[in-house]
Amino acid sequence: MAELNFDYKNYGPGIYRPIIPIGIKRAGISVPYEVLVDSGADRNIFDAELAEILGFDVTGGRRNSVSGITGDSRPLYIHPVTITLGGSWSYTTEAGFMPDMGTDTHGVVGQIGFFEFFKVSFDHTAKRVELKKRTKK
Repeated sequence: MAELNFDYKNYGPGIYRPIIPIGIKRAGISVPYEVLVDSGADRNIFDAELAEILGFDVTGGRRNSVSGITGDSRPLYIHPVTITLGGSWSYTTEAGFMPDMGTDTHGVVGQIGFFEFFKVSFDHTAKRVELKKRTKK
């Protein structure tokens, strides 16, 4: 499989977002999760509840912080995980788990932990995101 393609998810009239399904694994536990493919995100950020399901002590990870468009800084805790895409692409990386991420939200995959592994192409007109594995150098 040379590439994976995902249709944007429709959130209402004229609102489409590059949301893709992934699996997050640790120690034999796998959790399905939806994430926004976000070229402006520095790193992968997931809800802290997932870390608990995966057996992490959330605050036992490396502490970091993130701020978004509002400028508010929020803590997150970095832990190693395995991410699976399309049922067959898996890789190990780090993700930040954020307490109190909010309800009805999804995670974010960003520069560190996602874009470094894939060439990502967004096609706004076709409402698709395409992922190609990067060749190791």
